[in-house]
Amino acid sequence: MIKKKHRGIVAVISANTIFGLNIPVTKSLIAHWMTPMGYTITRMFFGTIIFWLIGSFFKKEKVAGRDLLMMMAGGLLGYLGTQFLFSQSLEHTTPVIFSLLMALTPVAVLLLSTVFLKEVVSGQKVAGICLSISGAFLIILHSKGGSAGSSNYLGILFALLCVLSYAGYMVLTREISIKYHPLTVAKWMFLFSALAVLPFSFSELPGQKIYSGESSAHSFCLLAFALLFSTSIAFFLMPYALKKLEASTVSIFMNLQPVVASVVAIVVGQDIFTWDKVLAATLVLAGVYLVSLKGANRETGAEADVAREMV
Repeated sequence: MIKKKHRGIVAVISANTIFGLNIPVTKSLIAHWMTPMGYTITRMFFGTIIFWLIGSFFKKEKVAGRDLLMMMAGGLLGYLGTQFLFSQSLEHTTPVIFSLLMALTPVAVLLLSTVFLKEVVSGQKVAGICLSISGAFLIILHSKGGSAGSSNYLGILFALLCVLSYAGYMVLTREISIKYHPLTVAKWMFLFSALAVLPFSFSELPGQKIYSGESSAHSFCLLAFALLFSTSIAFFLMPYALKKLEASTVSIFMNLQPVVASVVAIVVGQDIFTWDKVLAATLVLAGVYLVSLKGANRETGAEADVAREMV
């Protein structure tokens, strides 16, 4: 039992480390080698190919027509929409600011679940929401336009829209994420997303610097990490961790993402260390921790889904 739990902890730490590293990796790709749309199209195409290829080695799972429509909506919102907003945000702001704002996702899921699913919010969770929002406001108040992009505030807006998009996806696909195997959900959502961006690929992909003679081994290493590790390997580590650990435990380890992203971004010069970022991070992560804590005998479905699928 102990070994089983340890394997789960190794898996969840590895997955969230990969997700955290992918934020500064994406920042570098967007800053020098790819446009946000080109990066998004590449990930959608790669995800479609890799997951349908892997799926060919497993028994096919029959999906009801109504659920296919839900997967299409989930793919457009949670895969295509989230990834595009993710890359758009990093074009205008720093990995530290983006990662701290994305840490608000469990809070956004709770708020949407309260509004649309009528889930009860305890006083502890209200306190967590207030703490996280105060941290987000601190980030916004201390942000200024600069070298990070044409407008840091525009990057923050895209990050907040990314949070809402992903949270909406989690609430919308709550039932099918439980009903079907993660591989089935991923391959269909990637397929619908790839079909949606297909018309744009003919004009967008040929103009990507990374696909021209100006590309370098370094640029391809960055893209390979985003595709092989973040889009593929980490996807399998999270479901594995959820088989070994409680979803509440997994959700707590998700707080590693902004920590890893911030440290790496500062080390490579994509951001600078300031104490207001430390205070904002403390407020946001403390609030997320309170929101993620479950009662002894119950755990809301939407929050469990966040732990299951956050990328």
